[in-house]
Amino acid sequence: MASRRIIKELKDLHRDPPTSCSAVVLSYEFVLFTRLQRVSFDNFLFGAGPASSDDMFHWQATIMGPNDSPYAGGVFLVTIHFPPDYPFKPPKVAFRTKVFHPNINSNGNICLDILKDQWSPALTISKVLLSICSLLTDPNPDDPLVPEIAHMCKNDRQRYEATARNWTQKYAMN
Repeated sequence: MASRRIIKELKDLHRDPPTSCSAVVLSYEFVLFTRLQRVSFDNFLFGAGPASSDDMFHWQATIMGPNDSPYAGGVFLVTIHFPPDYPFKPPKVAFRTKVFHPNINSNGNICLDILKDQWSPALTISKVLLSICSLLTDPNPDDPLVPEIAHMCKNDRQRYEATARNWTQKYAMN
């Protein structure tokens, strides 16, 4: 059940890519896998997929920093781990690129309700990635994972955005 749903989401991601955030393919194994699944790469705007051709449950994605955020121009590596009972349990999603954000901690964990108690089997990985892009544009300092950054975000927005831009240049633009 889980692997069929994951394959369907992979195909759907390619057929109907989200327009408000972009990603790129990370691995040659992913390209091989998608070719085996008869997914073409014409006009490929958003890519997330298996980190290797033999493991459907571990994906990698690269999120492009939204233009209207301090993360603009950054390329952020994200890992996605699907549990065996997906879609009835949420995937585990984490940043591998350092991000200065009140809802993302130093381990890359993300504080996002749909990855926890608001998960629904009707959600897809595409919607999760769009929600993460939205979180980059509009942080939620009222539900922080990093209280110090949330305090800065609320009380000194210019300093928060300058620090986020600095981290983006330092860690996500190499």
